[in-house]
Amino acid sequence: MRHDRFLIAILVAIVLLVAIALGLFFLRQGDQNYSPEDTPYGVVRNYVLALQKKDYERAYGYLHDAAGKPDLTHFRDAFVSRQLDTSNVAVQVGETNRSGSDAYIDLTIVHTSGGPFGDTWRETASALLTQNEAGEWKITRLPFPYWGWDWYPPADNSAPRKPNP
Repeated sequence: MRHDRFLIAILVAIVLLVAIALGLFFLRQGDQNYSPEDTPYGVVRNYVLALQKKDYERAYGYLHDAAGKPDLTHFRDAFVSRQLDTSNVAVQVGETNRSGSDAYIDLTIVHTSGGPFGDTWRETASALLTQNEAGEWKITRLPFPYWGWDWYPPADNSAPRKPNP
């Protein structure tokens, strides 16, 4: 009889621990809110959050208006078709370094293989943001898979120039 009480106490403790773990899991799953957009950090965070929420129009609004900017359809299709797949990637936003109207943000991209026993690796990169005339920070460059290789191609300065007559 005494062994039965001990076994029941252990089982009750296990059930309580499982219930607490599940409760914490569901409580922490709360909806993330957007940050203020007045800093480069806030813009990068909101861009990544908008992509996670599949709010492609909002994410597109954070892109810098310059030559080579994809249209909204091309932008959205890159993520919907999984050409740019952010499902197994996370971003840690680091230090911001400002230089005039530009800001560089240190990023750590965390890649996972998707399985419970899969590998995880980290990659350091940076984001470039530019402040426009209205004082808004806009993203000029981010690392893959948050940015398409064909967006904002660099100017081709390697072509020979014709001499002026």
